[in-house]
Amino acid sequence: MSTSPRSAFRRLLDETGTVDQVGIDERVAKFTTRSIKKKSKLWGLTTAVSMVDLTTLEGKDTPGKVRSLCQKARHPSDDPEVPPVAAVCIYPFLVKHARKWLADTPIKVASVATGFPSGQSPLKLRIAEVKQAVADGADEVDMVINRGLFLAGHLDAVQDEISAVVEACGDATLKVILEVSELESFDNIRAASFLAMRVIREGDFIKTSTGKASGAATLSNTQVMLEAIRDHYLATGVAIGMKPAGGIRNAKQALHYLVAVKETLGDAWLNSSRYRFGASSLLNDLLRQIQKEKTGAYQAPYYFTEAAESY
Repeated sequence: MSTSPRSAFRRLLDETGTVDQVGIDERVAKFTTRSIKKKSKLWGLTTAVSMVDLTTLEGKDTPGKVRSLCQKARHPSDDPEVPPVAAVCIYPFLVKHARKWLADTPIKVASVATGFPSGQSPLKLRIAEVKQAVADGADEVDMVINRGLFLAGHLDAVQDEISAVVEACGDATLKVILEVSELESFDNIRAASFLAMRVIREGDFIKTSTGKASGAATLSNTQVMLEAIRDHYLATGVAIGMKPAGGIRNAKQALHYLVAVKETLGDAWLNSSRYRFGASSLLNDLLRQIQKEKTGAYQAPYYFTEAAESY
């Protein structure tokens, strides 16, 4: 006897548990009040730079623009103590260019795929897009789930699609985008997080958003996902990474997010192999704040080259 979509959804919520929204909001409010001393603040700012996925996802993107982005990724600042970013994230047709310009660096080449940002093109096309990106040299693939299927309760179909992308990725790291602003509730965000984590691998990520929908990442819905990662890890021993994306534009916000990671998941997640910021417009403010901590003076915004649009 088949299970109805409504029953499947109810069963998943029973398994994963519901979210205390008031509790989440109170918890994240406390993260924003933590006092961070100068040495720790400088460490946090520098670490945040190393976690950025420097991104351009525009219809007018060109190989020349990606070359400039790769140069920015390699050398965000003239300060030799500032590390390169974690990855450059681009559309699939530009992967081979980024691969060439980052070949001698540890910087990852990441590509959005699977019909980004809607995730509603035919599965065969989405899988072909993933395979082509990996063949062209992508180290990481950022896929987006079909939210329509999820909200309609077709959970097996959503999970089957994620599993197919995992297989298509081969050795490439997968980041599963939930598009939290379209999931309607914290309970749904938690449930979708578990749905993805049950079929992805150690070292893969779950990610808040594409940045193309209103709402994007907030500290609260990111916290829901962090707690899901914690609970999944405690139950299975499998460590899943986290990537908030969209709306994180200044260094102060980034430090709040790192406080949330440290207090929820611990120091083992405070590195780019388990945590990323999908917020390229954040980078220049991090660089300005690092200079402020070191010299006592702000650099003008134009001192640093402009990054691409955030997502």
